[in-house]
Amino acid sequence: MSNLESVVTLANANALGQETSQGDVVFPIRDQKKLALQDITDGFKQWRIWFLLSYQDIKIRYRRSVLGPFWITLSMAITAYSMGFLYSHLFHTDLQSYFPFLVAGMLAWNFISSTITELVDSLTIEESMIKQIKLPYSLYVNKVVARNFIVFLHNLPIILPIIAIFHETAKINFYTLMLIPGLILLYANALTYGLTLAMIGARFRDITQIVKSLIQVVFFVTPVMWNPEILPPAKRFIANLNPFYAFIELIRCPLIGSSPSLTSWLMVALITVLGFILCFKIFSRYRSRIVYWL
Repeated sequence: MSNLESVVTLANANALGQETSQGDVVFPIRDQKKLALQDITDGFKQWRIWFLLSYQDIKIRYRRSVLGPFWITLSMAITAYSMGFLYSHLFHTDLQSYFPFLVAGMLAWNFISSTITELVDSLTIEESMIKQIKLPYSLYVNKVVARNFIVFLHNLPIILPIIAIFHETAKINFYTLMLIPGLILLYANALTYGLTLAMIGARFRDITQIVKSLIQVVFFVTPVMWNPEILPPAKRFIANLNPFYAFIELIRCPLIGSSPSLTSWLMVALITVLGFILCFKIFSRYRSRIVYWL
């Protein structure tokens, strides 16, 4: 057999994913599901990398400024407090109950919306690094989620003056601890759905603008500024069917010292399971094509 025929034979065997040998060379069949699972686990193991990268992104964004990253907190506080006074008069609601409801909801919504919009481009903006350094794809998604998580922690002190002023309706108690499992579930969903959105965004570049437009619409149809209790009793189920409302409640309720409803927990649990299944199927099938889409 000539050298050219040997090369063609090996190339065909490798393309078909068959085990063959030419001397001491063996081409094993590669299980894409195992590679996808290994990518996700390796991404978690390299948490120091994506945590430092996310922290560095925030420092670079606000370098040479007096307050640094706390400009995020200041701008968020101005937005939330001004909207609280304005919309409490527009909706003719009690300031004592509405102000904590809105501020906690704005904190949750800002975390969720910014994470979603940034996750769509999490792979495309890292094109040069992906093509030069072999790192898990999930690392770049973890980086975006961690960055927004740090921003959320920066914004969290905004709720403290609200608890001090409106202590009759907002307080720190045992239910505040429910914020921890809520954030864990939120992080898990951000990772699974983030991987899916990142792959779709790498394949179809128009998806970025579509997601940003949809997020703006979702903001108005989700009970962030308005309370579902203003709806007629026969139509309140519409708000409960909104998955964004369930995630917001997992953060908003503990922040103001109340327990999220069982409906919200069940809704989030169902969405989490579906997210894991969807992400694993899509990621294991199209993971090898990501680098060619960039």
